[in-house]
Amino acid sequence: MFVYLDNSATTRQYDQVTDAMAASMRDCFGNPSSLHAMGLAAEKEVRKARKAIASSLACHEDEIIFTSGGTESDNMALLSTAQARRREGKRIITTRVEHPAVLETCKVLERQGFELIYIDVDERCRLNFPQLKAAINDETILISVMAVNNEVGTIMPLRDISEIKKRAIFHTDAVQGLGKTELKRTGADMISLSAHKIHGPKGVGALYVRKGVTIPAFINGGGQEKHRRSGTENVPGITGFGMASQIAEKHFDQRVSAMAAARRRLFDGLCDQISDIRVNSPEDGAASVLNVSFLGCRGEVLLHTLEQDQIYVSTGSACSSNKKGRSHVLAAMGLSDKEIEGAIRFSFNEFNTAEEMDYVIDRVKTAVNRFRKLGSFR
Repeated sequence: MFVYLDNSATTRQYDQVTDAMAASMRDCFGNPSSLHAMGLAAEKEVRKARKAIASSLACHEDEIIFTSGGTESDNMALLSTAQARRREGKRIITTRVEHPAVLETCKVLERQGFELIYIDVDERCRLNFPQLKAAINDETILISVMAVNNEVGTIMPLRDISEIKKRAIFHTDAVQGLGKTELKRTGADMISLSAHKIHGPKGVGALYVRKGVTIPAFINGGGQEKHRRSGTENVPGITGFGMASQIAEKHFDQRVSAMAAARRRLFDGLCDQISDIRVNSPEDGAASVLNVSFLGCRGEVLLHTLEQDQIYVSTGSACSSNKKGRSHVLAAMGLSDKEIEGAIRFSFNEFNTAEEMDYVIDRVKTAVNRFRKLGSFR
């Protein structure tokens, strides 16, 4: 049995997305900036996708800027906001559990003289809200807090943050939230999105910028994307993103229910059949993620063992997997070295079945028991 449970890293494209992209490359290859009919046809495709993505956020299409992905969207939000508002203050607030696209950009800003405040989380990755509230002052120009944590699935209180942000710009990395949690009326001024987390193509994303928020151009050139991100648009990728977003919104309830059912079955089975485990995800987290530590095992070894049974999982963020060391998210949650070492992230899509989960439970149980008998990982 083939079971793909690494959907937080990337997803398989919907067939409709692939078909729409192929048609775009074959029949709609004009430059959207060209004035002739082929250019206008390409521009129409881009606008159709922009409307679909705007619909998922309940915003106006002019507030959507297309980018190369979530990482660029995060970089644009942080760097452009800091540049635009550096004379108004130097304090930037984020959390210790953000995606590297945010944390590495914050390091750049720190080297440029900005004051970075990193908010703590508890043992289930829930935000220390009083600490965040106390950190906001008249010097605060930017707050960046993710919508859903990519390693454990904790949902952050975006609406509550928007109500206390004062004059700061509030950005959220919602790459793991789109299509999995409600992102309408979050109160955020900027929202980062990515297509390949919702069965769209890789290499395309978007940044929502609320009307009235002014930021300088992130990429200079021909003035595309309202002069904020110049360069000829990736029309096939944008078309695919629009199609994926449209499907995700249309079937939102069914998708989330299917993921929740798979997550619950796996959760119950692992807890019932395997002792000495620690569930790191909160019960009220996103339906798309379940993070579990198997004490007495190494997550990386368990990952490759499951791979032999055609079960695909991860030990954390794919964007950090090439870096040696502990998960910064699990470390911030206060887990011990052994708990971090034995952690596995299972991340779901709407196509995962109960039969698949039963197969995974059986294979995980067999692997864990074998490693524990060897006793080499305790």
